[in-house]
Amino acid sequence: MSDTGDAGRQQGGDGIHGTARGGAPVPLSVLDLVTVGAGSTAHASLRTSVDIARLAESRGYHRHWVAEHHSMPGVASSSPAVILAHLAAHTSRIRLGSGGVMLPNHAPLAVAEQFGTLEALAPGRIDLGLGRAPGTDGRTALALRGTGRLDEAAEEFPRQLAELTRFLDDDFPDGHPYARVHAVPGPVQGPAGRPPLWLLGSSGFSARLAGELGLPFAYAHHFSAAGTLPALDLYRQSFRPSAVLDAPYALIGVSALAADTAAEARAQVLTGALSMLRLRSGRPGLVPTPEEAAAYPFSPLEREFVDGWLANIVHGTPDEVRAGLDGLAARTGADELMLTANAHSGAARLRSYGLVADAYGMPSEGPDQG
Repeated sequence: MSDTGDAGRQQGGDGIHGTARGGAPVPLSVLDLVTVGAGSTAHASLRTSVDIARLAESRGYHRHWVAEHHSMPGVASSSPAVILAHLAAHTSRIRLGSGGVMLPNHAPLAVAEQFGTLEALAPGRIDLGLGRAPGTDGRTALALRGTGRLDEAAEEFPRQLAELTRFLDDDFPDGHPYARVHAVPGPVQGPAGRPPLWLLGSSGFSARLAGELGLPFAYAHHFSAAGTLPALDLYRQSFRPSAVLDAPYALIGVSALAADTAAEARAQVLTGALSMLRLRSGRPGLVPTPEEAAAYPFSPLEREFVDGWLANIVHGTPDEVRAGLDGLAARTGADELMLTANAHSGAARLRSYGLVADAYGMPSEGPDQG
């Protein structure tokens, strides 16, 4: 991979604010769950992630984030830093980041080292999005953390965040136990950039904390739509200007899938809805095929869950998805929309991002060869 630091810094600017391309109302980005469909493999899904990142880069999407999940057969993104290093080797301009790293699962120093390494690999292109949930069930969280104090771990998030920030900036005060501990790669080696920090959330906790710290905020509208407006309002009301931002900057994750026909889009998103139903019921598995989802005998309660889930997915023809995204941007005032296309087929996810770009007339620059 060539050194693309200058290109990355120019494309990312301050690393936070994006540019709306074509007719998009705000910058558009990608949230990649690296989903694995029945009959497929993690290897194939990770290859699709590279294809999506290269398409997103060539069509003017602002950033491509990978989310941390564990013990979910249908999601192959347990190690965001590893995946991001691979994506960095196959792209040259698009911002790459975590959406997010679940900080209570990790030692802050380890996260600082991982993302310092990513910043050294792709200077000026890395984002570090952080969440305080485990990204899994309680039993798996115990296995990850080696502690029975899960609630305490979540409440420790502000302290962990402060510690991580100190490691990234290499500025623990004299007398601190970690004053002579350095995250490497990092500033101890000389002047260097570092990834912008984002706080992620699906409730008011991270919204308020992001506002008080003057950090950018990403809200999980794609699985907690009822709380979107209250969380964004709280973030904006709590915001205090910082060295990072003069004014609030909020993106929202949006489930969105475009297909050539509305029926095809519906068939694809139903696979994700059934997968989520099984996950919420304690039966996680690979994302089912459209045929399996169509034939599934939903009970009345299951049908109610699935209908509610689908109501928050922007799906249909490219024009229908464009109208839905325009309306969502207007209703929420979000500064950026981060689209996640959850479906059984990697080809369907890849095509969806291309169709959305076409619907907005986003430029086609041709992917760089990584």
